[in-house]
Amino acid sequence: MHDEIALVTGASRGIGRAVAQALARAGMRVVGTATSAAAAESLAAAGGAGVGGEVLDLREPDSVAALLARLAAQERMPAVLVNNAGIARDNLLLRMRDAEWDEVFAANLAGMFRLTRGCLKAMLRARAGRIINMTSVVAFTGNAGQCNYAASKAGIVGFTRALAQEVGARGITVNCIAPGFIDTDMTRALDEPRRAALLERIPLGRLGTAEDVAAAALYLAGPGGAYVTGQTVHVNGGLYFG
Repeated sequence: MHDEIALVTGASRGIGRAVAQALARAGMRVVGTATSAAAAESLAAAGGAGVGGEVLDLREPDSVAALLARLAAQERMPAVLVNNAGIARDNLLLRMRDAEWDEVFAANLAGMFRLTRGCLKAMLRARAGRIINMTSVVAFTGNAGQCNYAASKAGIVGFTRALAQEVGARGITVNCIAPGFIDTDMTRALDEPRRAALLERIPLGRLGTAEDVAAAALYLAGPGGAYVTGQTVHVNGGLYFG
């Protein structure tokens, strides 16, 4: 993995930042993305040596195209692509506006498709590459108020399985990671009764950490994941058995 280039979307915080840091520690040159220039500039400071920042809004096709053009011009097309960035616009389906549905799919599926397609060309020429797509436990269990998010994350699983069959003969692996409930700002904001009820559903008795998910990404990106493709790695403490 030493000196190979990895592209990690949504790398300014949480899981994305932990993945970027783990890959950088393994010797990769990491390009992390954020939706604002300020957040992109902070990536190097947060990620340490080997991590750089770029602006990317997956909802905007022009933003994806501009990033791909910059990476190609700088000869920084990735050998490892981690499609981590995504958004949620939660609402009960009866109240869900078209814009809430469309925005989630624009970022979580359409943007991921465009970025993956753009990065795939260099991988095909090199006859090597690793693509890691971040889905979610709710793609498998569902979650009230998240029909749009759950559907988009389930779509990522189908996308992954299909692409793995298309590019496996060229030495490219394509896999998913499905995090469960991870210790983030959102879960920290839960009141104590709701947090206790959540923990009761998890056999390991704790929330996951961003580093738990990053360890799975490091495995799939590294030598140990060379014969794993089309799979979903569940990182959820036993909340769901895939």
